[in-house]
Amino acid sequence: MSDLPPPPAAARIPLRREQLGRVRTDDYAWMEDDNWQKVLRDPSVLRADVRAHLTQENAYTAAVLASTEALQAEIVAEIRGRMKEDDSSLPAADGPWDYRVRYETGGQHPIHVRTPRGAEGPEEVLLDIDRLAAEETARGASYFDVVDVQHTDDHARLVYAADLQGSEYCRIYVKDLATGVTTDTGIDASTGDFAVSPDSRFLFWVFRDENGRSSKVFRRPLDGTEDTLVYQEADEGMFLSVGVSASRAFLMISSGNHDMTETWLIDAADPTGAPRLVEPRTEGLRYSVVHWPAADQPGRLVIHTDADGAVDFQLCLADAADPGRARWRPWIAHEPGRYIVTVHATAHHLIRLERVNANNRIVTTRAADLSEHVISFDEPAYVAGFQPGYEFDTATLRVTYQSPTTPASWYDYDLATHARTLRKTQEVPSGHDPAAYEARRLYATAADGAEVPITVLMRRGAVLDGSAPLLLYGYGSYGIPMNPGFSVSRLSLVDRGFVFAIAHVRGGSEKGWGWFLDGRGAKKTNTFTDFIACAEHLAEAGYSRAGRMVAMGGSAGGMLMGAVANLRPDLWAGIVAQVPFVDVLNTMSDETLPLTPPEWPEWGNPLVSEEAYDRIAAYSPYDNVTDKAYPAVLATGGLSDPRVTYWEPAKWVAKLREHTTGTAPILLKINMDAGHAGASGRFDGLAEVALDYAFAIWAGERARH
Repeated sequence: MSDLPPPPAAARIPLRREQLGRVRTDDYAWMEDDNWQKVLRDPSVLRADVRAHLTQENAYTAAVLASTEALQAEIVAEIRGRMKEDDSSLPAADGPWDYRVRYETGGQHPIHVRTPRGAEGPEEVLLDIDRLAAEETARGASYFDVVDVQHTDDHARLVYAADLQGSEYCRIYVKDLATGVTTDTGIDASTGDFAVSPDSRFLFWVFRDENGRSSKVFRRPLDGTEDTLVYQEADEGMFLSVGVSASRAFLMISSGNHDMTETWLIDAADPTGAPRLVEPRTEGLRYSVVHWPAADQPGRLVIHTDADGAVDFQLCLADAADPGRARWRPWIAHEPGRYIVTVHATAHHLIRLERVNANNRIVTTRAADLSEHVISFDEPAYVAGFQPGYEFDTATLRVTYQSPTTPASWYDYDLATHARTLRKTQEVPSGHDPAAYEARRLYATAADGAEVPITVLMRRGAVLDGSAPLLLYGYGSYGIPMNPGFSVSRLSLVDRGFVFAIAHVRGGSEKGWGWFLDGRGAKKTNTFTDFIACAEHLAEAGYSRAGRMVAMGGSAGGMLMGAVANLRPDLWAGIVAQVPFVDVLNTMSDETLPLTPPEWPEWGNPLVSEEAYDRIAAYSPYDNVTDKAYPAVLATGGLSDPRVTYWEPAKWVAKLREHTTGTAPILLKINMDAGHAGASGRFDGLAEVALDYAFAIWAGERARH
């Protein structure tokens, strides 16, 4: 378009890479700062030429989308108007206290409080994150996020982990609740994952190394500074986590990747004791452990596993005294298509979350006789779940429910009588009429005959003549499902005539773990072709038409965006690629990057496997940009992002501009003060949503004319 300013001209500096006898040239590799590890911790050290280029890109995007500034402001106001600013969670009982989280009007961050159990007050403020964020801002910080908060079992102290940059390197603090004194532990390289021993004496925390990976678990006295190494992970491709069983009988260290897992138990009665291995890691074996004691079996464990071909998982029983796989006893058998997602124990019941055909259900099992009860709902698309409480010996389970048209509801479910008591419904202050909207579940037929679910949200009575703009969202990686829940932001599109659709493509787990396996590794392209099949089905059914749809996805879903831009650019009026993982071949070939070794099981290792190299090279979005008319693109990123480094979207945008034969603008927006998750404040983040949605509306209007 002649009225648009010229885009930044990225220098082309060819870098020849030879690998496994194959050669590729990367013209934009210069955008990667060799000092990227330090940039994550301190963005001010970013190389000057890279900073100048990113600044020019941000200015260009602002200029191109200047006409949408008023629209962006409207969308922010609309979304904020649907948020109850002084909201509060339901109380969660633990011993003599009720714990909850609340927000104040205008507050960006939550406030953690407690009150005497069953009483309205007096309220004790445990952690005012709004105040902490304001203090950091006064010291010049532009980002502050508390990623986890835990009170000790004796209710005397609070432990929390804070990310001060968006880099996911976290500092850990301990607050004495009697004196109000907060101590900086000096731990500044934590993943943010930690646990406190049930005797309230020891802190277990996960160390993040210089390459951004979790590699060690340390223990230290909660009132001390000397760390003891508890566990060191020798395989840089494994993720580490630490936690406490719901029974409070064990501390648990878990190590795993997308193919195998391993769990170590530490007796809570002896928190300085050596960890005991449940079952050694084995390629292709995934398992997790839940302690569910019985009077005659105090060490009873429930093993959630895919052992012996149980693709969608089964449950076995074992004993903590001798928990190896050879002694696992089958209990809940594997059923193909019924994915057992997770398991939680209380003293008298076991609760499992299952997913069938992109919808969840909850199954409770009574310890006394192993009888089961199913908690289900009857909308065509919805999300059901539960929130584990603090107390193990409880008769109540907190159940959550929402759908694309229905705001979230919280119920207290009586595990003995099966009665549900509605405790809270999400308020929409500006008003929301569920009857004004309609959600549908459709199915697209993929090229190989697979039935791909699609969740559709639209205004009730919308005319399906192909004229409506449509936003199609997708992800499709790591077995992560795109749950069809309620969103106050999506209404800003739907109320403007958009159809909002979610493509539940392979690579997620909406139809079971096999749905994930059919969209990874050698089958990765199923994710891309499923998404295209969904778009074509929606067009054929009149929900929109080719060239009127906008595609959106983030992170690995951003890779999906890059792939469908290459495969079917004609389908899209625009593409929103949020922190997109688009430079797949180069990233999977750089073993120093945080997620590269852990993700070789997902994509393949192109450093050692010719098959993996050729497979990735055939679909990697950056490597497959060719001369064609690309639609309008908005790519976003974060300078401190350790998951998808800023140079991935930057390089991709430069290459798209170099090769596109069309006139649609290719835009880049890098948040210079945040990482993978974007802005940390609940209202600051709305500006990013509004930019994405305003671009989608702008691109749809541009394509229509």
